[in-house]
Amino acid sequence: MPTRLLEELKNVEIIFHAGDWLTIDVYHELQTYARVEGVYGNVDDEEIIGLLPSKKIVEVGGFTIGITHGHGKGKTTEKRAIAAFEGEKVDCIIFGHSHIPVKRFEGDILIFNTGSPTDKRRQKLFSFGVITLSDKIIAEHIFFNEE
Repeated sequence: MPTRLLEELKNVEIIFHAGDWLTIDVYHELQTYARVEGVYGNVDDEEIIGLLPSKKIVEVGGFTIGITHGHGKGKTTEKRAIAAFEGEKVDCIIFGHSHIPVKRFEGDILIFNTGSPTDKRRQKLFSFGVITLSDKIIAEHIFFNEE
């Protein structure tokens, strides 16, 4: 894992992971830093799929956070992620799959894709996200150029 990410992990209380772990070792390594809440992605193997759900809702700090990978057919990744929580009360939806950083609101719901700290694909920089909870949810992207 990139040094920039590892430095940030020293100061977190919860790690949210939106799938594509690639190996169970990543899950176990992240657990050495903080509580891990996550879902499986489309490239994860049976071991990870057996351990984690395809979507999850987590209550933390008075907020409800939905996590999904966002893969599937039809619609965009972002629209699939939003649809996964249709009819459910969430304050934030964290999703992955596209590796494209997104931070915007859909009504009152924060829609957040952190990008990727290990596979930037067509993005200029690697990225991950930090969420701070107070009387509101504050999300920010951390962009860096180190592999």
